[in-house]
Amino acid sequence: MLRVSGIKLSLDEDKPLIREKLARKLKVKESDIIRYEIFRQSIDARKSEMIYFVYTVDVELKNEGAFDKKLPGQDVSAAPEKEYVYVRPGEEALAHRPVIVGTGPAGLFAGLLLARMGYRPLLLERGADVDTRARAVRSFWQTGQLDTECNVQFGEGGAGTFSDGKLTTLIKDKRCGFVTREMVLAGAPGDIIYSYKPHIGTDILRTVVKNIRRRILDLGGEVRFNSKVTDLIIRNNQIKGLIVNGSEEIKAQAVVLAVGHSARDTFAMLYDRGLVITPKSFSIGVRVEHPQELIDTAQYKGFAGHPKLGPAEYKLAYHSPSGRSAYTFCMCPGGTVVAAASEEGHVVTNGMSEYARDGRNANSALLVGVNPGDFGSDHPLAGVEFQRKWESRAFILGGRDYSAPVQLVGDFLAGRPSSAIGTVEPTYTRKVVPSDLTKCLPGYVTDTLKEAILHFDRKLKGFALPDAVLTGVETRSSSPVRILRDEHCQSNIAGLYPAGEGPGYAGGIISSAVDGMRVAEYIALKYKPGG
Repeated sequence: MLRVSGIKLSLDEDKPLIREKLARKLKVKESDIIRYEIFRQSIDARKSEMIYFVYTVDVELKNEGAFDKKLPGQDVSAAPEKEYVYVRPGEEALAHRPVIVGTGPAGLFAGLLLARMGYRPLLLERGADVDTRARAVRSFWQTGQLDTECNVQFGEGGAGTFSDGKLTTLIKDKRCGFVTREMVLAGAPGDIIYSYKPHIGTDILRTVVKNIRRRILDLGGEVRFNSKVTDLIIRNNQIKGLIVNGSEEIKAQAVVLAVGHSARDTFAMLYDRGLVITPKSFSIGVRVEHPQELIDTAQYKGFAGHPKLGPAEYKLAYHSPSGRSAYTFCMCPGGTVVAAASEEGHVVTNGMSEYARDGRNANSALLVGVNPGDFGSDHPLAGVEFQRKWESRAFILGGRDYSAPVQLVGDFLAGRPSSAIGTVEPTYTRKVVPSDLTKCLPGYVTDTLKEAILHFDRKLKGFALPDAVLTGVETRSSSPVRILRDEHCQSNIAGLYPAGEGPGYAGGIISSAVDGMRVAEYIALKYKPGG
C-alpha cells in the first residue's frame, strides 16, 4: 500500500470525496483504487476563512508495483507495515502462570497479550470491578464517604477510567495500533484508530474495560478483584510469590508490577522489600474551568459550534524566566472536575468527560513541574510526601469534608482570596469553597501559574477570564517514583517486572498499555507457555 498525506476536506465536503481527491493527487483513475483506509485525521484551523480536515490515507492501487517507481513527491510514500508481530516464546519452563498486579491499561494489555499467547495469566486488582467501582465513586461524590480501596484511582481500568479516555500519545510504536484495534473490538469508537486526538470518554471506556477483561477470561486467564498485594516472597533475590490481603499466598515466578501512580502503600512495601526506587519529577497545580463556548470561539472563530467540529480543545505551554515551566494537561472539553482522593484527609482533583463531551464547561489541569530538589528530602519516597503535604492543605482549606478550595482567576491574579463564585459555575463533584489557593500550593508554583495564565491569554483569547475557576489541587499528573528496571524490564528482584505509569515508565492510557505489552513480551521471550 501507499501512504498519501495532505488530503484536505473543507467543512462543506464529506469523506466519500477522499477517493476522488486521492485519484487526482496520484494522477490515476478512481477505478484504479482498490481500497483505502484513513491512517490519520487532523484539523487545520489556522485560517479564519475556512477550517479543513486533513487526512493521511493508506491506499492500495492496481499495478502498485509500477506506480512505486514514480512516487510523485513527499506526500506519497510506501506505507509501513502496521500489523503487530507476536514474539517467539522462549524455552525456559514456567512453573506458575504469570501474575499481573493491577488492571489499569498496562496490566490489562500485559494480560491480554499473555492470554493470547497461551500463558493463562492471573490478574490481581486491589479495587473492585468497574461497575461496583462506579457505584463507590458516585457514593463518595454524594456523601463524602471515601473507600480507600475503591475510588477514582483504584479499581478495574485504573485511574484513566474516570477521565476523558484520551488516547493521544507522542510515542511511535507498532504496539499502539494493536492497542487501539483491540479497544475498537471491545466497543470503542472506530475513529480512535485515525483521529489526531482520539478519545473514548469515561462512559464508553467502562464498557471497553469490561470487554477486555472478558476476552482475557475467554482465553484462559483469571481476574480477581478486591485482591491487594500486601507483601512479596523473595528468596535469593528472586520473586517466589505474593501475599494477598495480608494472608493468602500465591506462588509466582514472573510478576508484572502494573500498580498505578497512586499506589503509595505499595510503593512503601516495595521499598521495604529492597526494590531500587528513585524519586522522579512530576507536576502539581490546579484544574482550570472556562465556558466551553469561550474555548470553541477562541479556537474556531466563526465556525464555532459547527456539528463536524465538536467541542474545541487546547494544549498550551509556558517557560518562565525563573526556569520553571507550566503547561495544560489532560484537557477535558465539555467535562467535569472530579474529586479523585484515594487517602483519607486529602483533596485531589482530576478531569473527566463522557464521549459526547457535551457539558457546559471545559476544564484542564494547569500544572507546574517539580523535581526531587523541591521535595525537601532525598528519600526515594519523598515525592509521595510532597504530594500528601499539599493535598492535606487543600483538604483543610476545603473544610475537611472533601470539598475543594476554588479561586477565581481574576482574584488569583490580583492576589486576593475569592469570596464567591462568578458567572462560571464549578463542576467539581463535591462542594466547593471560595478560598485562597496560595495556601495549598508552593509559592513558586503559584507565581509560575500567574505568569502562565497571562501568557496563555495571549495565545487563547479569554483564558484569563476573571470568572474562570481554579480548583485545587491536582497532584497526580504522573508517578512521583521510578522503580528501576534493566534492559529486559526486570527490577533488581529477578522475575519482578515494573510496568506502566505507576513505576514511572509511561504517561497516559496508550503509552501505559504499550509498556505493559513490552513487559509481557520479555516474559514470553524467556518462558514457554504452560505454567
